[in-house]
Amino acid sequence: MNQGTREIRKQILVTAAQLFRRSGFHATSMNDISAVLKLSKPGMYHHFRSKDEILFQIMNHAMEMTEQEVVVPVQALGNPEDKLRSLIRRHIHLALREQDHEITVILHENHALPASMRKSVNARKKKYIRFVESLIREVQDAKNNRRVDSKAAAFALLGMINWLHQWYKPGGSLKEDDLVRQFTEIFFSGAFA
Repeated sequence: MNQGTREIRKQILVTAAQLFRRSGFHATSMNDISAVLKLSKPGMYHHFRSKDEILFQIMNHAMEMTEQEVVVPVQALGNPEDKLRSLIRRHIHLALREQDHEITVILHENHALPASMRKSVNARKKKYIRFVESLIREVQDAKNNRRVDSKAAAFALLGMINWLHQWYKPGGSLKEDDLVRQFTEIFFSGAFA
């Protein structure tokens, strides 16, 4: 695949993610995407066979960003508590990045994928959840405190972070770094008190 083709595919995915985030997958047509890009419908189908394939590629990209920007740097740390604190910070930063609509699309449009594609995306999501759960267990072991189920704690933490896009306003009084500090405090005070 040459550079020009890669760039067009990237533009299609970015545009589709923006439209899916704004209007939803089912309310967005291939015509909508091609109109924004000023690309013919046959041109769209030259790069992607279907809207389902576009959604699948968006979700794969979201998981790749999560793995590269959260999992890999966190794994490089030694101390379990430092790892979990870093995961919270990195996941929040990723979830709030305005230019990356893929993250919010993966949260709301998973049901729209055909079963085989959904199974593949869900396997990657489950792997990330298990990673978070294992970090929580490591911190629990270090603190000799297992009063909270690590699986429930992982879902609670991810739910808190993944819901941010519904209410957080980047220009508001609550700054992102303050949010990271407060979410970390809320989680650590609740899960490891």
